[in-house]
Amino acid sequence: MEIRVNQIELNGLTFQYRESGEPSAPPVVALHALGKSAESWDQVATVLGEKYRFLALDQRGHGGSARTSSYTFERMCDDLLHFANAMNLERFTLIGHSMGGTVSYIFSETFPSRIERLIVEDTPPPPVPDRPFVIPSKPSEPLSFDWQVVPSILGQLNEPNPEWWTRLTDINMPTLIIGGGSTSHVPQNKLQEVSELIPNCNFLTVEDAGHFVHDANLQEFLAAVKAFLNS
Repeated sequence: MEIRVNQIELNGLTFQYRESGEPSAPPVVALHALGKSAESWDQVATVLGEKYRFLALDQRGHGGSARTSSYTFERMCDDLLHFANAMNLERFTLIGHSMGGTVSYIFSETFPSRIERLIVEDTPPPPVPDRPFVIPSKPSEPLSFDWQVVPSILGQLNEPNPEWWTRLTDINMPTLIIGGGSTSHVPQNKLQEVSELIPNCNFLTVEDAGHFVHDANLQEFLAAVKAFLNS
């Protein structure tokens, strides 16, 4: 399956995205984790691209997309809206992992009519943390993303908007949450809580996969996603 790398201007900024599948196929948009890029979805894209138009976006500050002065979940949500509009995606399936999963929840709460189905990999919207995340200092080696994203996003994780939780009931499309089980650093009971707040939601655990489910157990991740998309 060929993966095409393209660039597009959105709201005055250049974004890079990776595309596989037929342009006329049902669209799926994928959002990656903090510090990763659209390339992290390539193995998933190769399989889902057989049946879907799979679009993986480098979020701001990552991969081939613009480095900017501001990084927040809300801005990434706006980026996704501009991307969907530019690609003429009236409705689409949205897949998000970790940071991309939080963006996916917020987008689905804000623009529910645009989302056909929602799939979130091993993340809840940020709850108020028991103890604050410590903002690490910038590593000395070169990075493939803008380090400024880290303190910005961790700052939001330390003081999350409570509406991200209270509006979960607004997510009215069929939803699948895939957890990585006991080896993930994400509290799986929080994923369970989310699945009970979203009206039409399945929660599935890929045990011992950890936080990067689609890397650790691609086969089981794809089986769950394909079954959900076909249901």
